[in-house]
Amino acid sequence: MHRTLVHVDMDAFYASVEQRDDPTLRGRPVIVGGHPTRGVVLAASYEVRRFGVRSAMPMRRALSLAPEAVVVRPRFDAYVAASERLHAIFETYTPLVEPLSLDEAFLDVTGSRALFGDGRAIATTLRARIRDELSLPASAGVAAVKFVAKIASDHAKPDGLRVVPAEETQAFLAPLPIGRLWGVGARTEARLVALGIRTVGDAAARDPAALADLLGPLGEHLARLARGDDDRAVVPDRDAKSVGAEDTFAEDLDDPEDLRAHLLSQSIRVGRRLRRARRVARAVVLKLKTARFTLITRRSTLATPTDDGQVIFQTASALLDRYAEGPFEAMRLCGVSAQDLDEPTRQMGLFGTDRDRRAKLNAALDKIHATFGRDAIVPADLAPGASHASQRTLRGDAVSERLDARRSAAKPRRGG
Repeated sequence: MHRTLVHVDMDAFYASVEQRDDPTLRGRPVIVGGHPTRGVVLAASYEVRRFGVRSAMPMRRALSLAPEAVVVRPRFDAYVAASERLHAIFETYTPLVEPLSLDEAFLDVTGSRALFGDGRAIATTLRARIRDELSLPASAGVAAVKFVAKIASDHAKPDGLRVVPAEETQAFLAPLPIGRLWGVGARTEARLVALGIRTVGDAAARDPAALADLLGPLGEHLARLARGDDDRAVVPDRDAKSVGAEDTFAEDLDDPEDLRAHLLSQSIRVGRRLRRARRVARAVVLKLKTARFTLITRRSTLATPTDDGQVIFQTASALLDRYAEGPFEAMRLCGVSAQDLDEPTRQMGLFGTDRDRRAKLNAALDKIHATFGRDAIVPADLAPGASHASQRTLRGDAVSERLDARRSAAKPRRGG
């Protein structure tokens, strides 16, 4: 029996949350981002994408392409809260949910079909609930293979659904550029194209042994994927060996502070995923990939196991500080992972400790957010320094002046 896998990906997530929460932004070109001359675009609404603006693009370039765009400072508390509600919806259909980022996840709904219908029916219902309960658009792909479901959801954007029946997997893949296969980066794609392998169908037509001779283990991997052969399971957090989050940037980032904004969002999410899975981490790993595709990892073992996103962020930020003491290369990826997972054995001290108080606070916040949504309560260390409406900026010098002030007021603390 073929599996039924759904990949759900929110559309322009950060920008969509901003447009949802501020009606004056709806239908307007919105950029969620940082400093107008040094920062990068964190999210671009579909209205501004028609000007060529994309996520991870330098803000200077984005504003030159779309000078009329409205620039909004990111509100990570709002995005994390929306993500928590999103994943709560997922878990009403299956316990087999593998989060990939704040705004996307794989769901294995094979065992849910008797209750909720086939993959198309489940994906349709999921998107309707997300629209009704979160007032946000979502795209979904349905397939028997993980990476095919992911590609299908990309094809469905914006705000659509694409179903690839199991028997049509190879036909769906064949015309796609070879770069769409997992594991094929820019360098590998150029090498494959030079060998005459331009599409997935070209790779599927090659002898797997010949690909293995050319590319080693990667060749075997690509030969299997090109034929739609991918039995990787959807792995929920409770069964994972580590819990992580990472972002790959469309354009390289050369400022550690731009990376730190991503690390904060990633760490808060990792902490909540740990608590939801009832796991604690004994180590934190910072992952960086340079513009030259050099992979860098830095690991720190914690004195006390944790599921606290702030502790994870402080640890990851300290690792970044230590790395940034030397020459800093432009980065194309950053990520945080919690490793050496275990079941929590936390016991309250006689007089209480800061760790005990943080644990009680996190538990209370998780419960309030799950019940009442993001507007019920916001942790002070994640709250914006001004009202939501005051975060709107004008263009030109006013943008720079106000964002500089907000950056100084709201910059995450460095190190421990």
